[in-house]
Amino acid sequence: MNNKRELKRYISDICTGLFSDCVAAALYDSNHHPENVDALLALIMNTYNDFVCRVSHPEPGMKPKVYYKILIDDFNVQISEILDQISNQG
Repeated sequence: MNNKRELKRYISDICTGLFSDCVAAALYDSNHHPENVDALLALIMNTYNDFVCRVSHPEPGMKPKVYYKILIDDFNVQISEILDQISNQG
């Protein structure tokens, strides 16, 4: 990522895609549980808010390149967990 704006756009695009995938999976799965879908949607929204906030307010005293590398790695791990939950819902 070249700047904060691109990183925020990347996070937004990924979370928007996950949100729509979760809704689509719930609509097309005949035996889904609404409370699980609601929890997943809330998790996606919280992930978005958390990581956008972390982009806007970097850790003081840490080199920016290291901080954003850690942030991107954490984001990718969180997204992988959410994808696993979406694929296992039902």
